[in-house]
Amino acid sequence: MDEALTLLSFGGQGWGDEIARGLLITVSLALASLPFGLLLGFLVALAKNSQEPSLKLSANIYTTIFRGLPELLTLFLVYYGVQTAIREGLKLLGNDTYVEVNSFVAGMVALSLVFSSYASEAFLSAFRGIPLGQYEGGFALGLTRKKTMAFIIFPQLIRLALPALGNLWLILLKETALVSVIGLDDLLRMSGVAAGNTKEPFLFFGIACLLYLILAMISSAGLTRIEHWSKRGELLK
Repeated sequence: MDEALTLLSFGGQGWGDEIARGLLITVSLALASLPFGLLLGFLVALAKNSQEPSLKLSANIYTTIFRGLPELLTLFLVYYGVQTAIREGLKLLGNDTYVEVNSFVAGMVALSLVFSSYASEAFLSAFRGIPLGQYEGGFALGLTRKKTMAFIIFPQLIRLALPALGNLWLILLKETALVSVIGLDDLLRMSGVAAGNTKEPFLFFGIACLLYLILAMISSAGLTRIEHWSKRGELLK
């Protein structure tokens, strides 16, 4: 027990600093990916809900690609593909400078793309759950299409999509572990480094499991509070 506490302590003898830094990077990556994924997912859902055939087709192709590819493969394509594209572009300009994409940015982009493809379906289902009379009521009040969307449709959209988006957030939190394969010092990677150096894999991977579970419980509690807040205007039955 004393040996385990020493290994988990902060300072020169323990790995607590490294684990804490990995945890911070994991949470930061998830939080950084979330707004981009939500915004992109909302825009894709708008395109799918549009009457324009080309927009619908483009949105369907987008979601088919990123829902069909394994998340790890998407991460590799973003990380290595962007580097290759930039280097080839520089070569065309006569510049042979070596370019390496930041692992955090590549992870954020890849996770945002995957998250948005699933979030778009949550938003689309929410759109379909809002009666047409809500739109007509906004127009009857003299509101423009943008104001009707902002003040009438969007609040209902968030409430209807929130349960599915909450599940997607928990999935996103776990999928941050994938970035360890491209060298980002997240929680899983730092746990692996500590396990390899100390020959105590059960201890450090067990701590990683515990921390992921704590993050999931905190997220679930927060999502429950947000869901209750979003329903504050509903009449009691």
